[in-house]
Amino acid sequence: MSVAGSLNAAQRAADLARVASAEIDVLVIGGGIVGTGVALDAATRGLRTALIERRDLANGTSRWSSKLIHGGLRYLRHLQLAVAWESARERHVLMTTTAPHLVRPLPFVAALNDTMSPLDGALVEAGVRAGDLLRLASGTRRKRLPGPRRISALEARMLVPGLRGEDLRGAVLFWDGQVEDDARLVIGVARTAAAHGAAIVTRCTALAVASGRVSVRDELSDATFEIRARSVVNACGVWADTIDRSVRLRPSKGAHLVVDAAALGEPRAAVIVPVPAQSARWVGATPLGDGRLIVGVTDDPYSGPIDDEPTVDAAEEEFLLATLSRVMQWPVTEAAVLGRYAGFRPLLDTVAGSTSDISRRHAIVESPDGTLITLVGGKLTTYRRMAQDAVDRIVDRHGGAPSRTALVPLVGAAPAGTPATALPARLVRRYGAEAGAVAALAAHDLALLEPVFPGSAVLRVELVFGVRHEGAMDIDDLLDRRVRIGLVPAERRLAEVVAAQLLQDVAA
Repeated sequence: MSVAGSLNAAQRAADLARVASAEIDVLVIGGGIVGTGVALDAATRGLRTALIERRDLANGTSRWSSKLIHGGLRYLRHLQLAVAWESARERHVLMTTTAPHLVRPLPFVAALNDTMSPLDGALVEAGVRAGDLLRLASGTRRKRLPGPRRISALEARMLVPGLRGEDLRGAVLFWDGQVEDDARLVIGVARTAAAHGAAIVTRCTALAVASGRVSVRDELSDATFEIRARSVVNACGVWADTIDRSVRLRPSKGAHLVVDAAALGEPRAAVIVPVPAQSARWVGATPLGDGRLIVGVTDDPYSGPIDDEPTVDAAEEEFLLATLSRVMQWPVTEAAVLGRYAGFRPLLDTVAGSTSDISRRHAIVESPDGTLITLVGGKLTTYRRMAQDAVDRIVDRHGGAPSRTALVPLVGAAPAGTPATALPARLVRRYGAEAGAVAALAAHDLALLEPVFPGSAVLRVELVFGVRHEGAMDIDDLLDRRVRIGLVPAERRLAEVVAAQLLQDVAA
């Protein structure tokens, strides 16, 4: 069965030879959601495009999000109307065209109790109704994202059984988008770019950039060579200032916890809780599936070393659990925490206030000769528009076609409500129209349809697909970025032996 945009070791070798031998139009540095988005936008305009990434796709910030595709509600409260509108519009594109198999509606419950005064409750309801106007203006129909409404205390506790009931006046119910897996979205964008002709090369580090010439090192062979490109796009996120020293960033750290859903009574909706004495700042618990919740997020200035895998400290964990516990029947404690992760937001240094007040509007910084474009800021939801704006700068200078990514489905895209099949539900949920191609890899070995360890939701065949078609090259790629078992360290340890064996079998 043919798989579009297949990424693997053989394809990497071919792409590496291609980018080293001829000048290209656009070279993207960085394999996160922004970099892959730029590669897709450029490739679909017919530009000769390549992307290099020093490690793996989605290795950095792009896999450490809250897994939400926001419609811009938070930005309305801060009167950032342009960001709110852009978020609502891009959410619509993701849910209806580019990734309807990965982005789906999620109900949110804002409990009305002693954590919110009646005035605060009225402001929350007014805000979500204003957000619903953006939904309407963006073209998203109510059958895809239902409208907000007040619900009774009984209905609120049916959706979130763990809510404290004695002072519950009811709740505001509203809907927003949730992505199945942020790393899967990145991989889908990269593979779609590859299907349109982009060269995607991981384990390739940019050493120096100067006037359209980029010195790079192949991390697998340790060989160095030069790539010639008319335009270079720096999409390195919080590492952007290592490529362009003129860029000043103020990183913000966002910490998350992976929590046993039983701690909140197995909720069927996300619950959000206001942070005391902070305007429009919330802690949320969102269902992740498979009996897990993500609790987050912090938003604090960060000035330490920028690591690929930042840790969650005790104070951050205590803050998240204590804030969430304010609306629950019983305290949510460390005993319910299964895993922890954190990420950095690459915010442009523009104001002296809190990082939570810095606009999430993206910024483009262009070198004097126009050969280097640095793209920073923004957020997961608006990656496609960020990419379009960056490539527009290149097209304005060198000529080319307009962007068409708003109309280009990602690999695997299948409309919401696609009829059920006999395929495993997990495969359909995570691979969409490609679920059949994943399952077909087990045609001659049905054991591949078994879990990677007893009780796991992850199937062995997913690891095989990750190596053969999604560019995974080692155990970390597979467990931490293709199937996300790494979010729960205890489960990762159980899966490592199987992952190592399957890697060996595929390579044989």
